[in-house]
This record gives sequence, structure tokens and C-alpha cells, in this order.
Amino acid sequence: MANRFRISLAQLNPTVGDIEGNAAKALSAWERGRMADADLVALPEMFITGYNTQDLIVKPSFHFAAMKAVEELAVKCADGPALAIGGPWVEDDKLFNAYLILKGGKVASKVLKHHLPNETVFDEVRLYDAGPMGGPYAVGNTRIGSPICEDGWHEDVAETLEETGAEFLLIPNGSPYFRNKYDIRLNHMVARVVETGLPVIYLNMVGGQDDQVFDGGTFGLNPGGELAFRMPVFDEAVTQIELEQGDEGWRIVPAEVAPLPDEWEQDYHAMVQSLRDYMAKTGFGKVVLGLSGGVDSALVATIAVDAIGAENVRCVMLPSEYTSDASLEDAESVAKALGVHYDYVPISEGRAAVTNTLAPLFAGREEDLTEENVQSRLRGLLLMAISNKFGEMLLTTGNKSEVAVGYATIYGDMNGGYNPIKDLYKTRVFETCRWRNANHRDWMKGPATEVIRPSVIDKPPSAELRADQKDSDSLPDYPVLDAILEILVDQDGSIADCVASGFDEADARRVEHLIYISEYKRFQSAPGTRLTKRAFWLDRRYPIVNRWRDPN
Repeated sequence: MANRFRISLAQLNPTVGDIEGNAAKALSAWERGRMADADLVALPEMFITGYNTQDLIVKPSFHFAAMKAVEELAVKCADGPALAIGGPWVEDDKLFNAYLILKGGKVASKVLKHHLPNETVFDEVRLYDAGPMGGPYAVGNTRIGSPICEDGWHEDVAETLEETGAEFLLIPNGSPYFRNKYDIRLNHMVARVVETGLPVIYLNMVGGQDDQVFDGGTFGLNPGGELAFRMPVFDEAVTQIELEQGDEGWRIVPAEVAPLPDEWEQDYHAMVQSLRDYMAKTGFGKVVLGLSGGVDSALVATIAVDAIGAENVRCVMLPSEYTSDASLEDAESVAKALGVHYDYVPISEGRAAVTNTLAPLFAGREEDLTEENVQSRLRGLLLMAISNKFGEMLLTTGNKSEVAVGYATIYGDMNGGYNPIKDLYKTRVFETCRWRNANHRDWMKGPATEVIRPSVIDKPPSAELRADQKDSDSLPDYPVLDAILEILVDQDGSIADCVASGFDEADARRVEHLIYISEYKRFQSAPGTRLTKRAFWLDRRYPIVNRWRDPN
């Protein structure tokens, strides 16, 4: 009879800083593993602290509290399967990102991360010391290699583990989502299988943390690169998997392969999950947002309802004399379709008061952008008052196109605590609305019907801050704008790249200028869901004062 090794894979959602709560989740997962006769219960990278901790991890009282919690967990888990959990570890006054193997009431083995990521949202070089490349650890008579996250993306760590006796690789990760990332992970893990000839288990966490969303999708590959199992994306799950040792070594016993949704569904799920977790982890239960009748606020309202339920969402229409009848009808139709609380708060009296107050100061000057911004800031003031009075977090609703070129009013429509569509270009906003109208999933709390009627999606976008205003009065049409932004922001391309792609040089230079002069607005903007590798925040860090422009 072949030897078998059973692992309980805990794809769970930790909370940064909640060491006690994360330890309780780990203990619960361990108890499930013990009930299932597992040999090992495995949790993701840095699970005891939550991830990504940023500079919090270097605070001594924090990382020592996490270490103490792991040691206490080891005592509680002394009688049963081994427990593998990610957390900080200090040795010789050096701080490491570690994977800790708990057996027999103590920390029996430690794996220290060797390759520290220093790109996109990660700054681990300034937070941790690099550990040495070590060998495998033993659970019973089985030797396991555990490259930690980034270490699994490099061949040297895996090859060293194979050469020193590892029988399979279990790779714990805190790998956040961006669009189509699963294929990148899969390709890297296939490479590790080919190089080592060993089965590979890629264990990821789930859940939202500030702008980042960890999307799970834990999977296993057998020698040859065959997919042996896959856990669901975005959802918490504890799954028992088995490895079987035959004449040619260990193989993962094939198990369920969960479906992998397309990029539209994954993006939408990321926005819903990030908002849901941001609310739960910061202690907010309800949200409020301005519902203008436009497509952006309609999509944000839908995401909010799918995340926390219609009973927890308040939408407010704040019309002026420039608000069209179509916008009034569209906003009301979205509110009714979603089943949210809907308030109607005209800004005319407040705007008249502000205008009269400033009249002596502005005498002799023509109306301009100032008066448009007063409307937006008055709406922001009223929404913040509602937020304060009812304890509802204000959501802001600017898409990535607007955030990129500053087509938003600071201290006005930029007010808010979170923005789920911050990394979604306008052209993708339209398509995401159509996708949601046509699709419903069990993880959505909103209705399984069309919620954003076609007139909201199809009408020309307008801020409606002056008569007959259209976004195209101030910006290139969105298909052109978004394509230029894709080159300049997401690809880090040049003006020459834009021209080579068929765009007018004047348009490209204008967009580039708007990007750079809007940095101060982004610096003060709400966090929002990261959907790409070039989201505005940790992925792209530019100076506010910046006179450089692409000369060619």
C-alpha cells in the first residue's frame, strides 16, 4: 500500500493587526484538520499578523506580540497535526518574514524568506532581513520544502530544497490580485515543477486589505505540470488534499478543480470583496453615496449593495438647476432596482447662500470653474454631514480615467472613505455595468435582475455643473483617453509610444500634462480597489512637484 500524506489547506481571510482573531482562525482550522486526520494544517504567509502590514511590522511591540501568539498557538496545537503558519520572527536582532512549523507544543522548524519583493505594493527590503536558503523540514517521515511567496517565483530556492531532500513543495503566499494574475502564478509554478520534478502546492490567502485584495485560488500541480486541484477564488475555504507516494515519488491525489471566472467577473468580485472587507475590518456597517444618474455612481451603488446589502446603503440625489430630467429619472430607477434608501436633497438654497456670501468678493468677475466647483463641494459637504449624522461611510465614485487626469473636485466629489472603482477606466465601467446586468452570483447580495438600466450606460457622460455640459468638452472621448492612459500609466510608455499607436501628439501631451498636475489630488484621494499592476497608490509613486515632461 502506498504511503499517504494529508494536508488541510486553510485559504482564509486574516485581518491586519488582529493577532488574537487571526490566531483563533488558525486554531479553528487546525481543529478541522485534526477531525479530518490531517498530518499537516497549512495557513498562508504572515497569517498571524495579516498581510500586507507595511511599516506596522517593524514596531517591536507588534512583532513580539505576534511571535508570542504563535508560541501560545503551538501549545494549544500540541496534540494533533503539525501546524504551519506565516508570521514574523526575530533572530540575532534581525526581523524575518517566516513560515513557522508548530509540533509537539513548540515552534519546531522555521523557514525564513530569502527573496524579498521590492516592487509594486511590496517594500519588504526595507522591512525585513533576507533569510538564508535552507533545507526542508520534516513532518513525520516526510520532508517538505516551503519557499515563501516570492521565493517560489525564483528557481534557486526550489532547486536547493529539492537537492537537500524535499519530497514536495508547499508554497505559502500573500499574493494580491491584479487582472489575469492567475496565469502568471500558474506559469511560475509549472516552471518550479519542471525544474525540480516535485509536486507543488500553491497556498494563497483571501480577503481585502486597504487597496489590495487577496484572491485565493489555491492550487496544486503534479510532476509534468498537470493541475491536480484548485480551490475557489476570493472565498474562504478549508480543503483536505492528499499526496500519495509511489515508485516514482509523491503525487497529489486529484481533487476538485473549482471554476476560474473570466476577468470581468474577477474584477467585479474583487471590488465587492474589497469594499465588504474594508467595511467589516474598519467597523463600518453602512454606506452613503451621491447618486447622480450617471454610470459611475450607479456602478458604485450596485457594488455596495452586492457587498453589504441594500438595507445598509443610502443613496442621495443632490440636484441643481443643471441636473437633467433624464438624470433624475435614471437615479431613481437605479435606487428602486437596488432597493436602497433614497433621499432627495436639492442644493439650490445652499448654493444661493454661498453665491450671495461671495458676491462682494467676486464682483466684476465672470463665472468660471469656481462656480462649478462650489456645486461639487456643496454636495460633498452635505454628503459628509449625512455620513457624520448617521454613522455611514461615504463612498466616492470617481473612475480611473477621472482620477488619472484630475477630472474631479478635491473636497467635493472626491470626498469619501473608499472608492471601489478607483482602478477601473471609464470604458471598463460601461462594460462592467453591462456584465452585472447580465450576471448574478451567490456572493452578491443585490437582486438577480437588471439593476442599471441602459439609459444610464448609453447617455453621453456629463458632470452637469453647467448647461449642456459633456465630459468630452474637457477631455478626449473616453475610448481615446483610456487608450492613451493605458500607454502612459499602465505601460509606463512615452509620447512617442502614443503617436506610434495612432494617437494625436497634442492629445497625448495634454493627457500627460493632466496626469502630472493631478498628483496632488491623488495624494489626498480615498483608497480604492487595486485591479491592475499600476493602480494609483503604492504601485505608482510620483512626486507632487514635478516639472518634467516627455521631450519626445
